[in-house]
Amino acid sequence: MSHTAHIRSHRKPRRSASSLAMRAGVAGGVLSTLAVAGAAGSANAAEPVTQTLELPTLTADLATQAAQSADATQQAAANYQLQAERDAAATKAAKQAKADLADAKQKAAEAKKKAEETARKAAAERASRSTTRIALTADDTSGSSGTGTSTSTGSSTATGSAAAVVSFVKSQLGKAYVSGATGPSAYDCSGLVQTAFKQVGVSLPRVSQDQSTAGTQVSLSDLQPGDILYWGSAGSAYHVAVYVGDGMFVGAQNPSSGVSEHPLSYDQPTGAVRVL
Repeated sequence: MSHTAHIRSHRKPRRSASSLAMRAGVAGGVLSTLAVAGAAGSANAAEPVTQTLELPTLTADLATQAAQSADATQQAAANYQLQAERDAAATKAAKQAKADLADAKQKAAEAKKKAEETARKAAAERASRSTTRIALTADDTSGSSGTGTSTSTGSSTATGSAAAVVSFVKSQLGKAYVSGATGPSAYDCSGLVQTAFKQVGVSLPRVSQDQSTAGTQVSLSDLQPGDILYWGSAGSAYHVAVYVGDGMFVGAQNPSSGVSEHPLSYDQPTGAVRVL
């Protein structure tokens, strides 16, 4: 055998560069995979910690929102209740106002009726009072008049239309006094006068105030049968009657005496008018 013969080496053959690069690439890929997995694992492991840290903040926000929502609901309920109370109060006030108005109208009507009744009674009392009258002339003051009144008449005997008026009022003596009545069973003062003159075709106003200015004003010292006597001032007289002669008059005096005849001294008239 030759000394130069080829002897196989016991060394392993050298790997090629490409084989080494491949191995390095594989190893790098494995390491990368492991690194990614590790990172993911680390992230997954850390996530519960993050949630645990953020949970208190989320809970606080929810609690704040819930509180705000509760406050808003409570405020809305309070506003609704307040509006309901206001509506109820307005309705109650309207009903009360309506009731008060009706009550006021009723009281006003009652007061008016009472005032009218009081005025009628006052007029009747003034018409029926029997007090000492002041003499109208010096002769009467000195007692020269036997009748106690200064009134004198030019004629005591009625004639014509005046006689018819006198006859009519005397025929009504004893009939009742009723406010507003014009006969035939009852009269008030102006109702008797108006109806008496209607018998002779003379139309007189209905009330005493107007009757006291219906004719020519005459002196009480120059009365004639058929003249209209009035008490109070002309235009605002509160009582009227008919002079029948001989110092007497007939009138619907008041509810207690009705249609009656009296001397002038019983209730001295203020003035007189002549329409015939």
